Amino acid sequence: MKQTSNEFLVNFKNPFTFEGKEYKNVDISGITKLTTGDLIEADALFGQTGQFAVMNEMTTGYACIVAAQASDKPVEFFQQLPAVEGVKLKRIVMGFFNS
Repeated sequence: MKQTSNEFLVNFKNPFTFEGKEYKNVDISGITKLTTGDLIEADALFGQTGQFAVMNEMTTGYACIVAAQASDKPVEFFQQLPAVEGVKLKRIVMGFFNS
């Protein structure tokens, strides 16, 4: 049986500790199951943070919100990632929306 890679598995360069637990990666494959309603909710949450963008999906803040919706992790998990991992996450979310 051929194993397929998970394009939505964000592998960290170094282990990341959040709330006392160490993570080597995070799976945001739930992004494929989000609905338009979920995106409307993400837009509202993004606006509540005081951020503004012409295209929300192009921002790191929006990527964190969507990643939280797509996983079992809170938005704070994604906001506390090292910058290099945040950029990696943003690229994956943007790639999904722009594919």
